[in-house]
Amino acid sequence: MVHETISVPEIHCGHCKSAIEGALAPLDGVSAATVDIEARAVTVDYDPDAVGREALVAAIEDQGYDVP
Repeated sequence: MVHETISVPEIHCGHCKSAIEGALAPLDGVSAATVDIEARAVTVDYDPDAVGREALVAAIEDQGYDVP
């Protein structure tokens, strides 16, 4: 299991939190996804054998957020 924090500078509200967590939660291999609005970051626990970081970033970007 990998515990990774991904910076998403555009996070600023509850809608951002809901959209990103909702996009990550259903991905195979993701056991937890939590958005910290103040830190403007997403913490994800995932199985790298089931899902890669690229898929996580793509799910976030599909919601309209840039991941640097």
